[in-house]
Amino acid sequence: MQHLLRFLKPYKKELFLGPFFKLLEAVFELFVPVVMAKIIDNGIANGDTAYIGRMCGLIVLLGVCGLGFALTCQYFAARCAYSYGRDLRDAVFRHIGRLSCTELDRLGTSTLITRITTDVTASQQGVNMFIRLASRAPFLVMGAIVMTFVIDWQLSLLFLAVAPLLGLVLWVVTRKTIPMYGRNQQKLDGISRHTGEDLVGVRVIRAFSRQKQEASAFQDECTDLERSMLSAGRIAALLDPMTFLLMDLGIVAVLWFGGGHVDTGRLSQGDLTAFANYMNQILLAGVQLANLIQILTKAQASSLRIAQVLETETSMQDGTSVPDPSAPEAIAFEDVSFGYAGSGDAALSHISFTLQKGQTLGIIGGTGSGKSTLVRLIDRSYDATEGRVRVFGQDVREMQERPLRRLIGSVPQKAVLFSGTVTENLRVADADASEETMRTALEIAQAAEIVDRLPFGMQTRLMQGGRDLSGGQKQRLTIARALAGRPAVLILDDSMSALDYATDAALRRALETRCEGMTKVIVSQRATSLMHADLILVLDDGVCVGQGTHEALLESCEVYREIYETQMA
Repeated sequence: MQHLLRFLKPYKKELFLGPFFKLLEAVFELFVPVVMAKIIDNGIANGDTAYIGRMCGLIVLLGVCGLGFALTCQYFAARCAYSYGRDLRDAVFRHIGRLSCTELDRLGTSTLITRITTDVTASQQGVNMFIRLASRAPFLVMGAIVMTFVIDWQLSLLFLAVAPLLGLVLWVVTRKTIPMYGRNQQKLDGISRHTGEDLVGVRVIRAFSRQKQEASAFQDECTDLERSMLSAGRIAALLDPMTFLLMDLGIVAVLWFGGGHVDTGRLSQGDLTAFANYMNQILLAGVQLANLIQILTKAQASSLRIAQVLETETSMQDGTSVPDPSAPEAIAFEDVSFGYAGSGDAALSHISFTLQKGQTLGIIGGTGSGKSTLVRLIDRSYDATEGRVRVFGQDVREMQERPLRRLIGSVPQKAVLFSGTVTENLRVADADASEETMRTALEIAQAAEIVDRLPFGMQTRLMQGGRDLSGGQKQRLTIARALAGRPAVLILDDSMSALDYATDAALRRALETRCEGMTKVIVSQRATSLMHADLILVLDDGVCVGQGTHEALLESCEVYREIYETQMA
């Protein structure tokens, strides 16, 4: 929770002035019963209409002043709360961006989305209501108690008898609901995950006519969340009626015993009315305090979930050295092994090879053989569990992450485009890329004709994820995006799988002739796409069963020969 308190430090002024003006409102509110007592005892009893008029004017003045102080408090509360929420969202988003893929895999996308939206909103609401009520309600209760003691200390003992019962009700409800609110947020994570998966895979769901099954599964999750929220709501709903019941019983007792004090002359009618008003103020403040505790309970549960994200440290520590792209050795693996967190088997075992600058590395193998995992170690998406990965002669763990990634243009297996113009997508790799650089990248990636056919060319806006493009078009644009950054190392992780053979061949020729000096790593299921590579790695179940040129592997590697002959046949 200390991670979240630091976001309130820039708003110390609002944190002070908000409660201060709320205290002033409470002070003015405490004067109202006293004035009403004066009206009854001095004005009504004596028939002094002028006095009554003056006192009513004073009540209106107190009300106007109280309203002004309340509005001022709400201004400072809103300013502090919404600024806090803005800063907190920004910090969580930035922190998520610094986490390694290992932590992101462990946390999950759906829960991160829920925490940065719903949980931050709940925490923000808690800050807002805390400033508005945390000072007013307790002060009003304590002030009203003091005023009742001034009027008649014996009657005040009745409230002191009710107070422990109120505290017990608050404690029981809070103790029950805090863990329930946390579980509700976890179930909301599951609904967010299910929603995201269904929206991404809507075409698959329709293709297999799974709409009813998915709708039923989604309804079951929503029903489970509904039951859980109703359970928490039933317990929380006891707070207001129990508070009203106890306080009303206290007021009844005050009127019962206070009536006797009026008969004996110990109390005036105005004092008894003021006493009853103070008890009503205590009642309303108690209800506000109960609601505040309920809001703060939800805010605490959400704040703990946010703090868990902020307290999650990345397993990758940034290095200090800067890579030197002029080094003759581009990529080297030294007895590298890697296993995903929580997975029993190693994804890669004892991989060793060396690739010189300007050469092309081809990686081939069956599904699940570790091809994508291997290239993720090059740009340090993951760290090797054993051995060393060197880029331009240096261990990637000793390099600064930002300069390393600027030298590597990575095209993932799944083509990902962002909503925005083609230009905005191409400039993801280099925000300062010129029109000429982007045009050259499009031509090499065989995507220039795609852009030329768009209604506004490079200024055409793409839909989210590039849904208005085919699979091959998206792949060519993502390759162009990587090339627009003019990388020293280009990684194509099976990113030409949707291209026809003619486009595939044209793209490989363009990479060979127009990207001289660039080191290329190509992952492909097609042996024909890797035939001209300087070095080919053949992976089988995470083990390198062969490496060499195409001709050498045909003679020495049975796995490669089977893949090639099967495809050629």
